[in-house]
Amino acid sequence: MFALVDCNNFYASCERVFRPDLKEKPIVVLSNNDGCIIARSNEAKSLGIPMGAPVFEYETLIEKNKVNVFSANFALYGDMSQRVMGILGEYTPELEIYSIDEAFMKLQGFEKFNLQTYAEEIQLNVSKWTGIPISIGIAPTKALSKVANRIAKKFPKETKSVHIIDTEEKRIKALKWLKVEDVWGIGRQHSKRLNALNINTAYDFTQMTDSWVRKHLSVVGLRLKHDLEGIPTLDFEEVLPKKNIATTRSFEKLYTEFDEIKERVTTFAVSCSEKLRRQKSACNSLMVFLHTNGYRQDLPQYSRNIIVKLPFPSNSSIELAKFATEALAKIFKKGYSYKKAGVIVMEFSQEDNVQLNIFENSNLKHIPLMKSIDRINAMYGQQKVRLASQDIKKVWKMKQLRLSPRYTTNINEIIIINC
Repeated sequence: MFALVDCNNFYASCERVFRPDLKEKPIVVLSNNDGCIIARSNEAKSLGIPMGAPVFEYETLIEKNKVNVFSANFALYGDMSQRVMGILGEYTPELEIYSIDEAFMKLQGFEKFNLQTYAEEIQLNVSKWTGIPISIGIAPTKALSKVANRIAKKFPKETKSVHIIDTEEKRIKALKWLKVEDVWGIGRQHSKRLNALNINTAYDFTQMTDSWVRKHLSVVGLRLKHDLEGIPTLDFEEVLPKKNIATTRSFEKLYTEFDEIKERVTTFAVSCSEKLRRQKSACNSLMVFLHTNGYRQDLPQYSRNIIVKLPFPSNSSIELAKFATEALAKIFKKGYSYKKAGVIVMEFSQEDNVQLNIFENSNLKHIPLMKSIDRINAMYGQQKVRLASQDIKKVWKMKQLRLSPRYTTNINEIIIINC
């Protein structure tokens, strides 16, 4: 059996842990630079506030209904996620962390356990030890556990936020209830094609022939179909090194000068290089992109990217920052107001097994230097040691006007209790 544990309205729930006065009150959490709505409590959803909407379009509705608005506090959310996952790891030796608020648990060898009681115990302890409410779906396959979790979350009172699909009758009933567009892995485009063929539910999808599904949805869709049929097909995924790494950010204001954007791109390249070193990789090419604000139709628009093939593999912050700024210089145009830029590193090789170049290679002195920088930053905080071309005052220049305290990760922002 598989269990999918999902934290309910995770970002909003994290804010409520330290602000119990917000219980049952509408909450929305904003993206970087307080631009769009990326999380909503149930109360905010009921007001008709959609996911991904620019917050300025709903300011009147937010003010009228006294919606509590927060900037994304990723330091807090990440730490709370680790606490939840740590607790889940005590209940099974096989845990797959799927996202910041979701994890699959493999319950192999639990045949003699009362899974309902076991799930309720997990739920109770996660709530007691972290304050985060969770929903649990249990089923014979990963895809069906996703379906079961959706039912547990949709009907919390009837299911006590725990639903188990353990009979054929429950499986069919669940699949007939679930819309095909809500099936894990189907996606918007595939669901449109299926709806056009009068395939409207997950059960309808499982009645399609294997040959049709394989032809139109590839072998991935076929595996999903078998999983929904109760045939274990999707197992835990092996954690592999990333094939590309991106660091992108919207600016806190519109930038018009090259030097302003150069500092940001340098910081993005340094971030990519740190991630490369963590997985012991070096990149052979990188992309730099730059664009204006598409929402500002009153301003001239410009968007451009460039891919640079590196003369040698590298994960040095110094070298990648140099290549990235050279690429930026080729695509930057004066006279535009820029809102976003990013660096993507690609074509990886193992850092200890790179192809040497006859004429030019990475500076070997950078290897111990980067190790020392990484060690210092890990010990004393993110980017305590930076390149001279980086801003010395801020790690990321983001507008976060509604940021809550980092209660669990910063000693100066811990919760204060008045007795």
